[in-house]
Amino acid sequence: MPNKPTDPVFQLIKSLTRSEKRHFRLFTDRPGAGEGLKFLQLFDALDALDGYDEDRIVVQVPALKRAQLANLKANLYKQLLSSLRVYHAGQNPDIQLHEQLDYARVLYNKGFYQQSLRMLEKTKLAAQQAELPHVALLAIDFEKLIESQYITRSLKDRAETLATEAMDTVTHLARMHELSNASLRLYGLYLKAGHARNQADHEQITAFFEANMPATVGPDSTFFEKLYFYQAHVWYHTLNQDFRACYRYAQKWVDLFEEAPHLKDTQAMLYIKGLHNLLATLFNLLYYSKFMEVLQQLEDFAANQTRRASPNTEALLFQYIYTNRINAYFLEARFTEGLAIVPELLENLVLYRSQLDLHRTLVFYYKIASLYFGSGQFHKAIEYLNLIIDQKDLSLREDLQCFARILNLVAHYEAGDDASLEYQVRSVYHFLGKMDDQQPMQVEIFRFLRRVGNFAPSQLKDEFIKLKDKLVAIYANPYDRRPFLYFDLISWLESKIAGVPVQDVMRRKFLKLR
Repeated sequence: MPNKPTDPVFQLIKSLTRSEKRHFRLFTDRPGAGEGLKFLQLFDALDALDGYDEDRIVVQVPALKRAQLANLKANLYKQLLSSLRVYHAGQNPDIQLHEQLDYARVLYNKGFYQQSLRMLEKTKLAAQQAELPHVALLAIDFEKLIESQYITRSLKDRAETLATEAMDTVTHLARMHELSNASLRLYGLYLKAGHARNQADHEQITAFFEANMPATVGPDSTFFEKLYFYQAHVWYHTLNQDFRACYRYAQKWVDLFEEAPHLKDTQAMLYIKGLHNLLATLFNLLYYSKFMEVLQQLEDFAANQTRRASPNTEALLFQYIYTNRINAYFLEARFTEGLAIVPELLENLVLYRSQLDLHRTLVFYYKIASLYFGSGQFHKAIEYLNLIIDQKDLSLREDLQCFARILNLVAHYEAGDDASLEYQVRSVYHFLGKMDDQQPMQVEIFRFLRRVGNFAPSQLKDEFIKLKDKLVAIYANPYDRRPFLYFDLISWLESKIAGVPVQDVMRRKFLKLR
């Protein structure tokens, strides 16, 4: 699981690349600073440590008093952030544009109003081109301030032009925030509970969606208005398990970037998230050929040597690439071969632990458990499922917690662990009672596993057939399909009926995919 929170300054220093450290030393060597500064000595001491230890810091820097440590760390943190801001300014248009606004303020304070206005006009146009209307609005407000206080002899009708620009920008910003708020809240619903469980869930989600979303986006809509509109539709249709509609809007999300390729770098996080959501939809639709095509598109972007890289982007690429590589193994039913990815995946979970949230980590554990289950290594599957089940924070992904327990039950049965099976059934009933989330599939599995010890070996095949028939009927109800997205119980039952490994059954199904 992710490490406990560490000291922010130490964490930041440990995240620095060689070139960032070199830049920091040059940055602190500027006029007014020097190598003898205590915060630089503190930087060297922290950089040499493997783990944060105040006692060792005081020993390594004798001139440093423990009472000074808090203030020195605050100063060092500020200096580090200032250095990183300068170092990365060239890769972040918003940093550059805010710097231009600062220059305009300096010129204004010196009384050079025309120079300040020229700087603001340049900043405003660049912000509009970079799809950063909030920065453009700051520039416009500053222009209005100057024009309202001084006779600048600007162009005719300047006041009217600025007022119109301000109103247009505010209108677009208001639309953008309405759409982004709706998108974020729908995404929050998905993280909290996953897919709609019943008609009541569907009606509640739909009521919120219709109350907060326009029917369409207009021809004058900005890039981000369209993006948040498509995002909200992706979350809405994902919640309702309408994967065909989800596919349509996830593709629009990606196409938006293809039509504005210059934004793939400046908004890389949103681009690769769009690809990931497109892949998730294709996975749910079992559209294998398109899935592999989009996965290659994501891999190509990651391998592009000319793209802008940052720890945040690299962490997201790790998450999305490994998630979808595993999903490819699931589609191909190559669980045993897929286990080869687990060691490097675990290494990367440690490498990116400071950038990963708990939700992402739990999803990876579930996927690893599923690989082990599909390959017939049930005890290993139980090991990773317990990492999810033992997690005390149930505020995220209640559905994942639920289905981890379902798979855990089946894994205990497959492992022949009859002694703890009855306890596991009671434990899951208790959990679902608290979550108010008992669904037909779960009930049927519980009933079967409770009675399985009473069946004679000669009866088992007939009982598996009966259970399969019940689950096929349950699957026909759209809202009862949710559990099957997490674990293909029907294929498992078919494997028990045929007496072959589950991945053999799923492999035959894969060969029929488009």
